[in-house]
Formats: sequence, structure tokens, C-alpha cells
Amino acid sequence: MNKLELISALKNESDIPKADAAKVVQIFFDSMADALARGERTEIRGLCSFYVKTYKSYSGRNPKTGEKVEIKPKKLPFFKCGKELKDRVDY
Repeated sequence: MNKLELISALKNESDIPKADAAKVVQIFFDSMADALARGERTEIRGLCSFYVKTYKSYSGRNPKTGEKVEIKPKKLPFFKCGKELKDRVDY
């Protein structure tokens, strides 16, 4: 399912115009992204949670030249599946 299909499902289930459904979905995604950007954890009970994982800097190698390269510290978003979703997928 992509964003457009999610908008259509919301429109059909709640009998609201497509523009309103698109706005609701956009607000939802923007709110989640803003929370993650602030370093907060976002949880949707029974479905999943998103959190930011921090990595320290480390030495790596350029695979083409074999030269040592210093990798900068970074933060990446992570997804963790909820128990109810796991059970629903693996029924």
C-alpha cells in the first residue's frame, strides 16, 4: 500500500472528500517526521514504533581503493513492529 492508496482507503471508510483525507494523511506523516527529527520516539499501539538510533564515528574502507575513510557520526530512523502486527501477519 502506498500513500495514495492509504488516502483512498481513508476517504472510502470515513466518507470524507479526497482532499480532506489527503490532508489528514499528510498531517499524520508530518507529525511523525517532526517528532523523529526532534529525537522523540513515535508509537502507534498495536502496530509499530519508530525511533532514532545514533551511531558513533568509525573507520571504514573505500571498497574501490582500499583507502581508510573516517565515517562521521549519524542518526537514522528505525522501525520496530508491534506484537499485534506480528501476530496478524503470521497468523
